[in-house]
Amino acid sequence: MTHDLITSRLGRRSVRMLFAIAALWMTLIVNADDVVVEQNVMVPMRDGTLLATDVYHPAVDGKVIGERLPLLLTRTPYSKSRESSVATAMYLAKHGYVAVVQDMRGVYESQGVFSKYSVIEPEDGYDTVEWLAKQDWSDGRVGMWGTSYAAHTQADAAKLNPPSLQAMLLNQGGMANAWDHAVRHGGAFELGRELTWAFRQIPMESDDPAIDALFEKEKITAWYEALPFRPGLSPLAIAPEFEAYILNEYTRSDYSDFWKRISLNWSEYYEETADVAMLHVGGWYDIFLRGTIQNYVELNRLKDSPVELMIGPWTHSGNDETFAGDVDFGSAAAITDFDNDFQRRWFDRYLKNSGTAPARNPVRLFVMGTGDGSRTDEGRIMHGGYWTEAAAWPLPNAETTAYYFTGDGAMTTTKPETESGANSSTTYTFDPTHPVPTIGGNVSSRVIDGAFDQRERPDFYASREPYLPLRSRNDVLVFQTEPLAEDIVVAGPIEVVLFASSTAVDTDFTAKLVDVYPSSADFPGGFDMNISDALVRASYRDDRHTRDLIEPDEVYRLVIRPFATANVFKKGHRIRVDISSSNFPRFDVNPNTGEPLGKHRRTINADNTVHHSGAMVSHILLPVLPQRPSPSNIDN
Repeated sequence: MTHDLITSRLGRRSVRMLFAIAALWMTLIVNADDVVVEQNVMVPMRDGTLLATDVYHPAVDGKVIGERLPLLLTRTPYSKSRESSVATAMYLAKHGYVAVVQDMRGVYESQGVFSKYSVIEPEDGYDTVEWLAKQDWSDGRVGMWGTSYAAHTQADAAKLNPPSLQAMLLNQGGMANAWDHAVRHGGAFELGRELTWAFRQIPMESDDPAIDALFEKEKITAWYEALPFRPGLSPLAIAPEFEAYILNEYTRSDYSDFWKRISLNWSEYYEETADVAMLHVGGWYDIFLRGTIQNYVELNRLKDSPVELMIGPWTHSGNDETFAGDVDFGSAAAITDFDNDFQRRWFDRYLKNSGTAPARNPVRLFVMGTGDGSRTDEGRIMHGGYWTEAAAWPLPNAETTAYYFTGDGAMTTTKPETESGANSSTTYTFDPTHPVPTIGGNVSSRVIDGAFDQRERPDFYASREPYLPLRSRNDVLVFQTEPLAEDIVVAGPIEVVLFASSTAVDTDFTAKLVDVYPSSADFPGGFDMNISDALVRASYRDDRHTRDLIEPDEVYRLVIRPFATANVFKKGHRIRVDISSSNFPRFDVNPNTGEPLGKHRRTINADNTVHHSGAMVSHILLPVLPQRPSPSNIDN
């Protein structure tokens, strides 16, 4: 009986128990001419829990190669039998590696209880690496690969410095600090990602038809309207482990010991991390981009082994695509062999060859924005771009340039003179019951991510008819340059400095960088392309780690840090910054009341003011390059 048939008849949890028992007597062997797979090898952890593990051995004529070989490991909560994991493991085994795919603790065939970002996971990763390294078919050198959660599991293992770990390729995961990005952000909660992930994952890990029926009925978008959740009063209550971590993440808004735990944080553990070769891969529209860059910068500074960074124009897990959302970047953007040949060539260098870094620079970036703006056959706008490389991040030749916001909605590199009257500030009303919808950006977990024309539309939650551009809303302040007289190349970190006040004791301010296309035959209304965005909750201003409510009508200096980018704003385009107070459902909506976050029962409107005169001129700081970087290839 095949694994899939067993699963369908008995359910996942029953299968887990069945294989745990069967593994005590035998290991399932699947033979092919060039790969032999040992299924459900039960690897022991230090507390006695057994984790189900499939081992893919290189073979000749159906017989395992007798020599000891380097080993590549991935650990996942999404099933070791997932098609993509099996395909990559088969490929790696055919190219001279023992490839290993393991179900994390408490999921599918593994024993134990699963909890997202569990403090036990680093120990499980360490124990797995060292157990595998001691097997007869291993030469003692272990590398790790994987995307998203399977990048987190790499980072977790590395924080404990297992002696046999030699190399890691972390694709779009391995967050630096969950309080700073990906779970919380600027004091807010990354609602769309975290809650949607739980609603998706609970039925995936259950064999109870009632649970499947519940989450088929209870749509996540409907429950966005029921926030904040309270213990035992939402569909999450059916899965206590999931409910517990969601409520903890939602309500623990201060940077406490909870957020410093090893499974939620890498920045607190850089010193202890294994000194091994690493490739950190990110996407300009990936939710983990900030952490990917920070991990590269800090570990490259601290470690002697080669540490590299690569960023493409991708959404989460979109390495093999030419587009992100409704924007196409051209054929060069996609690494179609990323999961196979690309990764294998990189590991060959550090597990089979000399172990030395290549002659190229350690930073590889895709510079967006060199396309002609035409409409592709798929209906996307051709934004284009190309690969380049650099010796360091941030790019050494970038010049930080201030663009100042003026009272008439302009954005200029010339700091305005002191303004008076109505033009000295702009006030808008932020209504928490009518938030600005998330139109793409750095999100994931079925919240639509990527680059889009910034216009409300039916498939983006919180949009309302008649589906006008976001720039038409009274609670969105628009500041933009004149049409550019020449190309402007922006590449590096971004910072928005707001001098702002509010009638509330707490509120949010958002900032979004936009590349504004002029009207064209293909896009008569132009195209307002989101480049990057972020949020700051006023009670967490100045990077403070504990909440501190604001005084109504007092002016504060607030710093918002959109994720970094690399984009050519072409001649004739405008550079634009949108300021508002919500981005929903990516972030939870601030009720403006000052009640404990995640536990409020009221919302109130806030009149929020952005100042742009005298010593309080709000502005954006952009890293401007003197010229376009030279193209390069992305070969390993």
